[in-house]
Amino acid sequence: MSSIILKNGREKSLARRHPWIFSGAVTKVEDLAGPGETVEIRSGDGTWLARGAYSPHSQIIARVWTFDPEEDISAAFFKTRLAQAIRARRGGPPGEPRTACRLVNAESDALPGLIVDRYGDYLVCQFLAAGVERWRADLVAQLAQLVPCAGIYERSDAGVRTKEGLPHRTGVLYGQPPPDLLEIQEGRSRFLVDVRHGHKTGFYLDQRENRMLVADWAEGAEVLNAFAYTGGFGLWALMGGAAQVVNVDSSVAALELLRRHVLLNGLDPSRVENLAGDAFQLLRRFRDSGRQFDLIILDPPKFAESRRQLARSGRGYKDINLLAFKLLRPGGLLFTFSCSGLVSMELFQKFVADAALDAGRTAQIVRRLGQPDDHPTALNFPEGTYLKGLVCRVI
Repeated sequence: MSSIILKNGREKSLARRHPWIFSGAVTKVEDLAGPGETVEIRSGDGTWLARGAYSPHSQIIARVWTFDPEEDISAAFFKTRLAQAIRARRGGPPGEPRTACRLVNAESDALPGLIVDRYGDYLVCQFLAAGVERWRADLVAQLAQLVPCAGIYERSDAGVRTKEGLPHRTGVLYGQPPPDLLEIQEGRSRFLVDVRHGHKTGFYLDQRENRMLVADWAEGAEVLNAFAYTGGFGLWALMGGAAQVVNVDSSVAALELLRRHVLLNGLDPSRVENLAGDAFQLLRRFRDSGRQFDLIILDPPKFAESRRQLARSGRGYKDINLLAFKLLRPGGLLFTFSCSGLVSMELFQKFVADAALDAGRTAQIVRRLGQPDDHPTALNFPEGTYLKGLVCRVI
């Protein structure tokens, strides 16, 4: 078996059981391996450290499968890991019913690069790294055994695959193709999910608990839901008794699905205004016209894809939050989020605080928000905590 030899002193992260090895930490690769092949990872003095998947095209040159020298990487190994992840999702916290959830959360479930989401009777998978790509057929076969389902669909079309030297790929992997729109239940609400073309695997499952929380604060409120996508936050605001909800998104197709969600849940469409366009421009238009709101939700796409983009992302977060603070009435609430893994909660809070300062508003943090139970973060992989949010009240 091929081996990756680390530079002297670069084994510290592995001692903390972090699953990534960056190319800059490697001094040589013995007996060159192919993409996704299993390699031994050794320190500069030859000490065995871990066993992982080789990815020669990525800055993350290897992702660890195991820190146990007795554990072989085989089909049985992956079946055990999948079963552990799926078993952890059974039951979940008490509460209202849900028919969609994340079953496998990549590194945080000790399966680097693998995402598996369940939407009713269908599974949707993303193979985002060379290692899981190599074991793709075995993983699909094992999922079909472990989770009774009508079909398994692939959405391996995320940009990270390009960094792994992998082509984008989508399509049916097992069973029946999914319908154009899958209906799911999230507590009291129902949604239609386009698993073929929707964002991520079709829906933002990671915002489930935060969407529900909006209902607790929305009674009688005029609500602005920016970056609305198919309207999850706005729908829950309506279910919480909002007087009016303005949804803003750049996608006309997403707003059409949002309109269908309002009708699907028996809500009054006259309480909804949908605007297609750039959120930054539309919020500026509201500011210039003097329009104000009682509750604003900002759930933008990832602004920082790399460390080089952090400065620019900071300007983006500050600008959109500054506009939101200017649009809030006294006592109003801002639900603001970042899904950029490179932006820490502390840094995000600084962006929001700077925005309030420049807007001339005094505000309080009344709650910090994050990912739900089916999107866990392994303690040895803090990068798994990518979603962070603040609920701020303007005094």
